[in-house]
Amino acid sequence: MESVGLMLDLSFYKNKKVLVTGHTGFKGTWLTEILLKAGAKVTGYSLEAPTSPSLFELSGIEKDIRSVIGDIRDYGRLKKTFEEEKPEIVFHLAAQPIVRTSYEEPRETFETNVMGTVNVLECVRNSDSVRSFLNVTTDKVYLNRDDDTAFREDMPLDGYDPYSNSKSCSELVTHSYFKSFFNSPEATAVSTARAGNVIGGGDFARDRLVPDCVRAAMSNSEIIIRNPHATRPFQHVLEPLWVYLEIAQKQYMDKSFAGWYNVGPDLSDSKSAGDLAAMFCEAWGEGLKWIDKSDGGPHEAAFLRLDCTKIKETFGWKSIWHIERAIRETVEWSRVYAAAGDVRAEMDREIKAYEDDAANM
Repeated sequence: MESVGLMLDLSFYKNKKVLVTGHTGFKGTWLTEILLKAGAKVTGYSLEAPTSPSLFELSGIEKDIRSVIGDIRDYGRLKKTFEEEKPEIVFHLAAQPIVRTSYEEPRETFETNVMGTVNVLECVRNSDSVRSFLNVTTDKVYLNRDDDTAFREDMPLDGYDPYSNSKSCSELVTHSYFKSFFNSPEATAVSTARAGNVIGGGDFARDRLVPDCVRAAMSNSEIIIRNPHATRPFQHVLEPLWVYLEIAQKQYMDKSFAGWYNVGPDLSDSKSAGDLAAMFCEAWGEGLKWIDKSDGGPHEAAFLRLDCTKIKETFGWKSIWHIERAIRETVEWSRVYAAAGDVRAEMDREIKAYEDDAANM
């Protein structure tokens, strides 16, 4: 395997049959729109949109894809979708993604995030069409001692809370399937991507920093920050999606690119929640402010940072939009939404701007 420059050629996806699980979610909707613009034939498999409002419904993307509303835990329905659509590339994003919800619903979180992954991998294993599979997990899969370590891919996996631990298990399930069933030259290429915290327009999830900032800004109220010192590797949603598309493309053509990858921003873009809130307030203007108000919630890690040396050396990757740009674009999308504007057109503008900036680098 030789290092290659991360210059994603979206034309690769033209007429490719792609299945996205979790397509009704925030990241899934953005990924689906990129694939549609590239000319891919997209099938989505997911529960109904997880929030109201939702980016999936606001964008109207559903009319341009085959959208299968189903539970990732329903193996029979998922298997039928694979058999009918015969995808060549599969992106697995379906998950219960909220830490606090995982404390409230631990069994459902493990069922979805662990057995859901098993079900998808079983469908891939029994498919004669899938050539490239990517399981999207999280930066929270690592054993975190809150000592400001920048995690590398070879470090122990042992998430603390039910969400994080279920994603650690999802990683291990994928590793087992890779070694047991996909470890031959002719087998499907299998990778995982451990992404940092994403921000961007259209995220309406509860208990997430930037959606809370947007809601406060639109209601002209103060932003309440539960833990202003918690540090996270924040990045615009297009950053990891571009890397996911690159991994899936490269391993489709050369299986030696399959592996486990951290996908995060430069270390300088790891910010505390308080710093990020302050940057958001500055970008939004209008006198927006944030306040420190802990609600005594369940344990969450104080520090999360990713060492992304592997993806940089393997793909020649560089961060395109740093944290300041990520916040500006998020604010711009949110202003379009607040004005009842065309949010899908705003998504397309951002995708084109990101693609142009990547090409110029």
